[in-house]
Amino acid sequence: MQPETIIALRRRFHAHAEPGFLEYRTASVILAELRSMGVRATTGAAAIAVDRIAVPPTRAEMDTWGARAVDAGTPPDDVAYFQEHGTAIIAELEGNRPGPTWGLRVDIDALPVDEETSDEHAPAAGGFRSTTGYMHACGHDGHAAIGLALAERLRDGDFPGTVRIMFQPAEEGVRGAQPMIDAGVTRGVDRMLAVHLGGDLPTGTVVGGVTDAMATTKWTARFEGEAAHAAAAPEKGRHALAAAAQATLAILGLTRFAEADTRVNVGTFHADGSANIIPALATITYETRSTSNAVLEDLNLRAENAVQGAARMYGVEASTTVYGRAAVSQPDEALLAGVARAAGDVAAISEFTPSGPSGGGSDDAHLLIREVQEAGGLGTYIFVGASNPAPHHHRRFDVDEDALVIAVDLLEGLFRG
Repeated sequence: MQPETIIALRRRFHAHAEPGFLEYRTASVILAELRSMGVRATTGAAAIAVDRIAVPPTRAEMDTWGARAVDAGTPPDDVAYFQEHGTAIIAELEGNRPGPTWGLRVDIDALPVDEETSDEHAPAAGGFRSTTGYMHACGHDGHAAIGLALAERLRDGDFPGTVRIMFQPAEEGVRGAQPMIDAGVTRGVDRMLAVHLGGDLPTGTVVGGVTDAMATTKWTARFEGEAAHAAAAPEKGRHALAAAAQATLAILGLTRFAEADTRVNVGTFHADGSANIIPALATITYETRSTSNAVLEDLNLRAENAVQGAARMYGVEASTTVYGRAAVSQPDEALLAGVARAAGDVAAISEFTPSGPSGGGSDDAHLLIREVQEAGGLGTYIFVGASNPAPHHHRRFDVDEDALVIAVDLLEGLFRG
């Protein structure tokens, strides 16, 4: 695939950004492109276990984004299929000689960010700014284009082994990888990769393996009390909002750990009622993070104790639900050596660092990598610099499109050996 075609695909995805598990137009374009190449594509239950999605989209969300996809030219039959069977797609390419089975995760979802409108922002000036209310503010449009470009280049079969490209929904909120693992997408994979554009690195820079990603768990806590008149009979109520507020402060005040870096946050808070009613229902969402998988487990237990303790204090019931998670993985030296060799053959790569930090973010691709590593395989998470003019998740985020070609050239060289 030529550079201009890769860039055109990226812009096509960018212009119609969609939320996790609702990427109907994006998935339809990916599937159509793979079919036009003659590349075998797997969807449905073999790509994602939709019954394992912790908090699936509501029917209203599915209808809204389905209608938007159809209005943007997506075939209605495609929308109906992805609504029922999920938006994950697996492209598998067989080489012409024996070799390992490679897995490559590329994510496809966007963020609830209203994109910059100024002509200083390249997508706005170029006419491919997203107007959906969501934005590819983390480079996933580029990742999807990279996955398709690799499929097109490798369809000649002139490489050893097998390449399995995993187009993953719902990376934001770290929700999409686990139901794909539950569907068996890593089964038989010997070497597992993820690629990510950006990382505040200049174009031409590549980090072979990220070492400081954080494990994380995303939670919803629901507090159920009893409504009552706040003046006439306050003693008869059970104040769910007060319990949620107490839990919020307790979670934000959780102890730090000497052996690992940690983060906690409460991101949303909702309650029913009005000024003269004791609220009977309140919910919060919160996250825990750590550079250690073991410390994260302890942090999660402490947060659960904070929620339940606050509930007992106010005589309400509390329940918690995990809706997203990611782990920590470390790159394998043997695989880093291969990435280094491939990088040496790409003239546009001016600086290669075998391993290094990513800035402390989380990504559920590490679950896929760990799954393969724990089965005896190898894995690494690659960063490809893209000279982004604003931080990830910012309304002015963008990528230098030359970086897409660098990523494709690097991965193609790695797969071809």
